[in-house]
Amino acid sequence: MSELAHLDQIRIILSVTMLGIATASDIKKREISDIIWIIFGAIGVAIVLLGTDLNQELPKIGISLIIAPFVLLIWRIGLFGGADAFALIVLAVLAPSVTLTANTITPFTTLTNAVLMSIVPMLINVTRNVVLLATKNNIFEGFDETAKKKIIAMFIGYRAVNPKFSFSIERKIGNQKKLNFSLQHAENTAFCQKTDTWVTPGIPYMIFITAGFVVQLVYGDIIMSGFSAFH
Repeated sequence: MSELAHLDQIRIILSVTMLGIATASDIKKREISDIIWIIFGAIGVAIVLLGTDLNQELPKIGISLIIAPFVLLIWRIGLFGGADAFALIVLAVLAPSVTLTANTITPFTTLTNAVLMSIVPMLINVTRNVVLLATKNNIFEGFDETAKKKIIAMFIGYRAVNPKFSFSIERKIGNQKKLNFSLQHAENTAFCQKTDTWVTPGIPYMIFITAGFVVQLVYGDIIMSGFSAFH
């Protein structure tokens, strides 16, 4: 086994360990200690400085770090948390462009794979809501909304009796209930405390980032592979 292949194995093990610890913490406490990024980021830098050819590795890391300003912007907008941004930046240093396949990947592969993985909860939501409607449950009781908004709500949320770790997408105007699809800041919005209300689940995005990285390892870039299939 070549030294480079052995190093990639170490990087993969470290990356999966980092993401596993972060995901477990996010699921349990909905927060991740910055110590994780500091420790694994330092390990990534040490690997570059002590165990590789700088002329070969620095350009690779530089290209991978193209993702940094992009994910920091997404964080500031509030589409996901700071921990998610830091995880992707540390991955760019710890495991730049690492995959176990011959398929093409980019600096954005883990993120784009994660975005596609995040569609799965929407499919679960709409399936649940369709089943409830088919069994004569009036999940939109008390709402004065258009059919279009109700369809959107069925994809992004559900009516929860006792919501936990979820964000409200319902508001009341007078005696009428309305659906609220305004942007919820990932770090500043409080979890819903109301009962019997429409919510969107606050699923830790770290789950999707971890899944996106694993897919990168065993398959590559889902979107790039899709484009290649049409050529």
